[in-house]
Amino acid sequence: MKLDEVLGRAGRYKSRKRVGRGDGSGRGKTCGRGHKGAGQRSGAGALLGYEGGQNPVLARIPKRGFNNAQFRKEYQVVNVGSLERFDAGSRVDPAAMAEARLIDSPAMPVKVLGNGGLTKSLTVAASKFSASAAEKITKAGGTVEQV
Repeated sequence: MKLDEVLGRAGRYKSRKRVGRGDGSGRGKTCGRGHKGAGQRSGAGALLGYEGGQNPVLARIPKRGFNNAQFRKEYQVVNVGSLERFDAGSRVDPAAMAEARLIDSPAMPVKVLGNGGLTKSLTVAASKFSASAAEKITKAGGTVEQV
């Protein structure tokens, strides 16, 4: 029998540790926190990576190079095939995509990719288009607008 196979209520959940209920309980008096000092107080505990005053690992290892991650622009991705749900001749902008739940936020930039097919002529407005997506939209009789 394994612990993850326990289906009954008994044995499924570990009972909480009741401290401070007398010396006879084995967790009375100091309640397992020892005597005096910061370890006895609530909120005690070193910060993540703190090594007792020794130079931490993160400071000991050499730092090299440069990272452009903070300047990266994140795009919400929509494929051409998922634009098929809109009516022919309609304007598909980030607000319409958010309403159709294709993207999370109309405020963030949107990139349309060329996966899938399109049979309707649509006016698609987005921040960026892949070359294949723009080609498929125009081939279907639609127009591409960069916002």
